[in-house]
Amino acid sequence: MRPTDCLTGEELDAEQLHELIDRAAHLKASPHASAALAGRTVALIFQRHSTRTRVSFEVGIHELGGHPMVLRTEDTQLARGESIRDTAHVLSRHVAAIGIRTGPDELVAELAEHATVPVINMLTELHHPCQAFADLLTLRESFGHLEGLKLAYVGDGNNVARSLAIIGARAGLTVAVAAPDGYQLEPVAGAQLTDDPYEAVRDANAVYTDVWVSMNDSPDSAAARMQALRPYQLSDELLAAAAPGAIALHCLPAHPGEEITESVLYGERQRIWDQAENRRHAQKALLELLCA
Repeated sequence: MRPTDCLTGEELDAEQLHELIDRAAHLKASPHASAALAGRTVALIFQRHSTRTRVSFEVGIHELGGHPMVLRTEDTQLARGESIRDTAHVLSRHVAAIGIRTGPDELVAELAEHATVPVINMLTELHHPCQAFADLLTLRESFGHLEGLKLAYVGDGNNVARSLAIIGARAGLTVAVAAPDGYQLEPVAGAQLTDDPYEAVRDANAVYTDVWVSMNDSPDSAAARMQALRPYQLSDELLAAAAPGAIALHCLPAHPGEEITESVLYGERQRIWDQAENRRHAQKALLELLCA
């Protein structure tokens, strides 16, 4: 059955997930091959700062023949107390789909409950499915397949790590997450959890990291985070401990010298800028699936 929303990525079964990546690859090769959103509008609600998400969704919707309507909270009645339920009812009368980049997952779930059009999670505190879809496309481009690959994530067990663990397992990956005590994911089916980054990257085809201090972390917690996560830096040494031909991944923005070294971020073994581009293609495939 075709999914009606994408809140965590678990709405897609394994077959649909592989079909999504196949379609994303086709749309990357031929960006104007689809007019699935011709004459239609997609509302994009941004309650968090964004570069890659906003650019990739806006350009992707345009390439599908649609109009991206960007709504910042301060420009809407949400800033004056209007409920997300009422916002869902109103937007559903005008647009083909709603994307939202926010904090609480409960807010996105409430939006989806009351909307009559597809709702896409563009980032929440717990999940970042659109990033994981792009990462799967990047891995398939790099290795020609997904089944049997090992992905190691090192650093803060955040929303990106969670989505990689959940969606990666569904795509046939082995996902290992290395994080210190207090920063590790909760147990996720199929994910290997460890506090040893070298154990995580052993035999890994890709080594992934994300920022240590995110946009919502308080300044008081930044120093503690930096100290706890320092041993988990994605360096040339750590990448060398992975499988031969392993690649480095990062969802960006990056802070060279913190979670990743400059030599890895801009080195020959990274596929980070491919990831950033692949957000557009994977999201176009998702919009086609949800809005068909």
